[in-house]
Amino acid sequence: MAVDTALVGGTLVTAQSTFEATIGISGEQIAVISDSVPEADRVIDVTGKYIFPGLVDPHTHIAEYYSQDSYETATAAAALGGVTTCINFAWQAWERTGPESISIWDEDGTLLDAVLRQKEKGQGSLIDFGLHGGLTREDPAVFDELDAVMAEGVPSFKMFTAYEQGVSNGFIDRVFRELADRDAIAVMHTEDQSVISELTQQLKDQNRSDSKWYPASRPPYTESMAADDALRMAKNAGVKYYGFHTSCRETADVIDAYQDDGTQVRAETCTHYTALTDAVYEDGTLPIIAPPLRSADDVDGVVDHLRHGALSVVSTDHVAFSRDAKDVDCWWDSTFGANSLQQSLPVFHDVAINERGLSYPFLVRVMSTNPARTFGFDQKGTLDIGTDADLVVFDPNKEYTISASENASHADFSIYEGRTVTGAVDKTFVRGTLVVDEGEIVTEPGHGQFVHREPVDWKPLPLEA
Repeated sequence: MAVDTALVGGTLVTAQSTFEATIGISGEQIAVISDSVPEADRVIDVTGKYIFPGLVDPHTHIAEYYSQDSYETATAAAALGGVTTCINFAWQAWERTGPESISIWDEDGTLLDAVLRQKEKGQGSLIDFGLHGGLTREDPAVFDELDAVMAEGVPSFKMFTAYEQGVSNGFIDRVFRELADRDAIAVMHTEDQSVISELTQQLKDQNRSDSKWYPASRPPYTESMAADDALRMAKNAGVKYYGFHTSCRETADVIDAYQDDGTQVRAETCTHYTALTDAVYEDGTLPIIAPPLRSADDVDGVVDHLRHGALSVVSTDHVAFSRDAKDVDCWWDSTFGANSLQQSLPVFHDVAINERGLSYPFLVRVMSTNPARTFGFDQKGTLDIGTDADLVVFDPNKEYTISASENASHADFSIYEGRTVTGAVDKTFVRGTLVVDEGEIVTEPGHGQFVHREPVDWKPLPLEA
């Protein structure tokens, strides 16, 4: 069988196994996996390197009020980091509520408007992408939009329990029931805003403005108590529940307590919660994210829950801000978020494989296969013949030191600045097209496509074979 491209000499990694083979690409799909080398227009020797299915990141902020990145800059960073599919957000607009409001809108706009707007913006993407619908105000009119939004290929919806766009438990309860009726996925940011506001005010009154005090404004219980409330309602409603950016052992324990076999409750952590601790706040405000980075025990806790399956995905929660929006005198004046699409795989590889001795199939499960299966990307997260040829060629031996000077993202800093890692992305293919070659973007923006998703049945996810 003749193919367009054959990758020879590499070690293939799936969610369950690792084996040496040649993989052949025809058009946009994986055409053959063989011990022999098929006839090919292009043969690429990847001896000594691993071939992963492209990473699927279900938690990114691109071209909206949380992020200064365009699709062009964010997805260049993603491709350089081995991410071939991401999910961004389409936010329901809300009116400005005061001089400190983070809303970019002067008047209301619908959820469907937001979806169509993001699809238009995404035409410059280098990688494939989907969308979560974002519910940001307690307007029952949104329930009349849900079917139209889902018809646009958006079957997952996010809500906050914190910030100015947070919604009440009463409204969340109703949304859960509406989503359950449609077999959609409820995606949640869970922190208790009332406790956070009180703790923050106390710190302000005590003039504790140094960044080392930031974690005290959002301790683990503010996350775990909100998660517990949301999970109680989700189980009652019978909705599929996905918890974002689990940062601590306490919240992961709560999720584990509500989870049976992963067919109703799932959750993620982020690379930074496995790689960094709250000690970094001694050095300044650049790593301010929400929830905060936690203790060394919390790092161990989220990794343990990843290993055992209560947490099933590692995402980035990528947010691009410039240094001048982060480097402030009082921590409460900082913006929240950090860019990490470009460095997530190398950093997590270092943490999971090099430091903790976990397996390559584990890495593929939590960064590729599990998010693809959770969010309905049928053609992604796998090396099966006939699926999209989204592939990452990864050099496990290349050592380098992370520097923001290499950022493709608009962000001009990195929370991993100066960290030396072993393991780097060599090539990234998106639907058969080589987008990154030897660490350089080699395809023009616009190759990526919006992926229309349908509601998906959650079956138990694979664990270690």
